[in-house]
Amino acid sequence: MSHLKQLSSLGQSVWLDFIRRKLLSSGELARLIADDGLRGLTSNPAIFEKAIGGSNDYDAALETFVDLGIHDPRQIFEALAVTDIQHAADLFLGVYHESQATDGYVSLEVSPQLANDASATINEARRLWAAVNRPNLMIKVPGTASSLAAIRRLIGEGINVNVTLLFSRSAYREVARAYIDGIADLIKQGGDPRRVASVASFFISRIDAQVDAEIEARIAGGDPDAAGLQALTGKLAIANAKLAYLDYLELFSSDRWEAMAAQGAQTQRLLWASTGTKNPSYRDTLYVDELIGEHTVNTMPPATMDAFRDHGAAADTLGDRIEQAREQIKAAAKLAIPLEAITDRLVREGIKQFEDADAKLIAAVQAKVDAIRSGKSTEPLHG
Repeated sequence: MSHLKQLSSLGQSVWLDFIRRKLLSSGELARLIADDGLRGLTSNPAIFEKAIGGSNDYDAALETFVDLGIHDPRQIFEALAVTDIQHAADLFLGVYHESQATDGYVSLEVSPQLANDASATINEARRLWAAVNRPNLMIKVPGTASSLAAIRRLIGEGINVNVTLLFSRSAYREVARAYIDGIADLIKQGGDPRRVASVASFFISRIDAQVDAEIEARIAGGDPDAAGLQALTGKLAIANAKLAYLDYLELFSSDRWEAMAAQGAQTQRLLWASTGTKNPSYRDTLYVDELIGEHTVNTMPPATMDAFRDHGAAADTLGDRIEQAREQIKAAAKLAIPLEAITDRLVREGIKQFEDADAKLIAAVQAKVDAIRSGKSTEPLHG
């Protein structure tokens, strides 16, 4: 059995954090679903920017838009993205039905410029939901404080939501409560909770990247607690995630939730995101190996998926060393590692990164349109 399929046998769904038209048209995505047990797919502006700007996959479609007199890069991108998302969703439809609407989802993100505008986020999500028109679509919404009302409203309307850019346990708990309130609203209005799903995308490696940089700077500066700081290198992101999973178990075991579950409501699963290692000294499957457990999702970039397929260790690890995780978080506080400030900063930086990727994406589409209109070759804009 594929190492990736072994994760499914342990209760964890494997999703792919990547999309590109060739992946869909070549049969590669269908093969991953069949051979590796792939259960879903996530996308974001950075992924689409690399797909469109870094390949010739979309040139024929771009030429058609130009021939039709359509030159607006935002309009063109959305049409390209909707087509790709629809195609991917259709390929996952069998998984969606087989899993009774637990898996088989494909995610499309609202514009990152709307991260702090709940009303605009709701309207954008509704519009994208209608445009894609697939039951196994998930609309990605950044997990900011401003988005909590949007998450509740969208779930209450029966729109599947992938809440992204979660780094702190406190933010995750607020998001989970918004989801539970949304399910309550849906049921109150006569909706069917069995057909609504959500994941909370909890980011991993970016936390270690920031914490480790702070630790290295303090050690280099002669910090007297160097030994204690060094012991926490590469540890806090996993510890943080393990404790977030305990929050999940608590949140979805209340009497209130059990009454909703009796009507078919699904829990909002934790999805481990940013699971590719950023430190080359760490093993390339670290953020998969250490976070395997029931009722979770791991969305992997292609390189991480390839690595785990080749040499990953499939074992139920998420519930292991919980006391150690608690002690590591306590040690970080005693050593004045500002984990809360770091996670807050990561949310802001994540939104900015997606805004920048969105701007690059639109610029890439515009460059290709301009090249077609001038009769020039549309070579990939980057490798």
